[in-house]
Amino acid sequence: MQKISPFLWFDNNAEEAMNFYLSVFKNSKVIRVAYNSPGAPGPEGVLLVATIELEGQQITLMNGGPGHPLTDALSLMVNCVSQGEVDYYWDGLLAGGGKEIACGWLKDRFGLYWQVTPVMLPELLGGPDKAKAGRVMQAMMKMVKLDIGALKAAADAK
Repeated sequence: MQKISPFLWFDNNAEEAMNFYLSVFKNSKVIRVAYNSPGAPGPEGVLLVATIELEGQQITLMNGGPGHPLTDALSLMVNCVSQGEVDYYWDGLLAGGGKEIACGWLKDRFGLYWQVTPVMLPELLGGPDKAKAGRVMQAMMKMVKLDIGALKAAADAK
C-alpha cells in the first residue's frame, strides 16, 4: 500500500469514472470496492468508495454527493515515453466528452484534470542552457496536445 495516494470526490458517478479509467489504462486493476449498505447516507447498492490502481498508482474514488467539484487545482500527470503514448492517453482521456485545455492539460468527462506529458520535457526545460529552455517553453506554450518532435526541434534550434 502506498503511504500517500489521491482521493477523488465524485457526486454520484464514481463507478462510471472508475470503469472509464480502468479502460484507458492498460496496466490497471481494482484493489477494493465498497457499496452502500442499508442505512448508509447514499442509495443502497450504489458504489460508496473504490480503490483502483492505474499504472502502479493507487487512486481512491468516492461518491460523496454534490458540493465538492473537482478543479484544476489538482491534476494527475501521465508520463509518456513516446508520441504514440501521448496520443493514446490524450485521445483516451478525452473520449466521451473531455475538453482540451493547453500545454498538455485536459479535463476528462468527469471533471478530472490530467497532464499528458513526455518524460523528456523536464530535461528540455532544465539544465544550464537557458536559451534552449526558453525555446522549448515558447513552443510548448503554443501547443494544446504536446508534440515531442516539435519540442525537440525547438530545443535544437539556434
